[in-house]
Amino acid sequence: MTEAVNELAAATLKARRRLIPFLFLLYIVAYLDRINVAFAALQMNTAIGLSDRAYGRGAGIFFLSYVLFEIPSNVILARVGARLWIARIMITWGVVSAGMMYVTGANGFYAMRFLLGAAEAGFFPGIIFYLTRWFPEREQARTVAAFMTAVVVAGIVGGPVSGALLSLHGFWGIDGWRWLFLLEGLPAVVLGLLVLKFLTERPEDAAWLTSAERQSLVTCLTEQTRQGQSRTATVGGALASSRVWLLAVIYFSIPVALYGMGFWLPQILKARSGGSNFEVGLLSAIPYVFGAVGMVAAGRHSDSTGERRWHVAIAAFVGGTAFAASAFVQSLVPSLVLLSLAMLGLASMFGPFWTLTTTSVGGLGAAAGIALVNSVGNLGGYFGPDLLGYVRDTTQSFSAGLVAIGAILAAGGLLTLAVRDGRAAPRSRAAAAPTR
Repeated sequence: MTEAVNELAAATLKARRRLIPFLFLLYIVAYLDRINVAFAALQMNTAIGLSDRAYGRGAGIFFLSYVLFEIPSNVILARVGARLWIARIMITWGVVSAGMMYVTGANGFYAMRFLLGAAEAGFFPGIIFYLTRWFPEREQARTVAAFMTAVVVAGIVGGPVSGALLSLHGFWGIDGWRWLFLLEGLPAVVLGLLVLKFLTERPEDAAWLTSAERQSLVTCLTEQTRQGQSRTATVGGALASSRVWLLAVIYFSIPVALYGMGFWLPQILKARSGGSNFEVGLLSAIPYVFGAVGMVAAGRHSDSTGERRWHVAIAAFVGGTAFAASAFVQSLVPSLVLLSLAMLGLASMFGPFWTLTTTSVGGLGAAAGIALVNSVGNLGGYFGPDLLGYVRDTTQSFSAGLVAIGAILAAGGLLTLAVRDGRAAPRSRAAAAPTR
């Protein structure tokens, strides 16, 4: 028994070290291509005549097509394999993202954002589904948190990099915001090609594991699947599950806050600091640093206790309160403190939330259920930026929008407490070994 536990621990450690850094890099590029429009807007809005409302709506239109194609894309991924489908997703979204440099007006902006959402649909839930095929449940919160830390790292590095790319304005006669879209879109194409070579489809195919390690991991995951046979395991069952729909409603509150902040943070900080575009890029990285700390710490603690609901709820209450409070300050330092606390709370929700979701479904139903939660939830990615754009156009201030976002996030935390807690067993010392 001890030998089997050690083999499983070794297999899990190797899988984490091989897969997570690569997937982490993919998600940095994905998230950056999704929100780099926030930095482009510092030049683009004036250049092509976009109002605040038009920009907010266009930023959010990405999520309409993303939602529309999300479930079909993830079901296809489950059938044809993550390796092939993720490569296809990345190559197409990289081409479209780079093509944003040719936008000349509001209608073109809307159209390209719609195409970008359609191209990227299925990437995030596909990765979450892929991770369930590699890691035992007791490891999933910290594994998802490690992968999703890419969101906050993208915020940390994306701000300064995007700010620097804007400074290329006029180089070879090309606007800085056009350089930004081109140079941040092409890496997705290159990485998409690398996926075909690097990503291992299943534990059974992992030549980088010993035979004993492969067997121990496959046995553990098979036993986990057998024990979870009572879960919703069909596409129809997942789409009809009241628990899955409740989780989707809860998740709606997270993208409202994440993308409301992500798409407008540079302009909020520009208004409150008066700094240059590069200085705003540096300042925008600060809240994401706090988010990275919270995301990793919450994922680890959730796995060590096996508790999910209260980890999500408390983080939502903290984040929501900080968002609302940030509406009542206008100077730079208090704004940064509160927005950093808001991001810490928001980011801390991800690992526990997605583990709560993945333990609700199994089999092909997992692909559909995860995609349903992500797609319905990501309607919040349309609502949040559009809400802030409307408020900004109407009141010439972000205050009421920040209060609304905070209230929505806190409401999501409250709803989480209505989810039945399928508590995972706390991690044993042997199981914890791979992550030390």
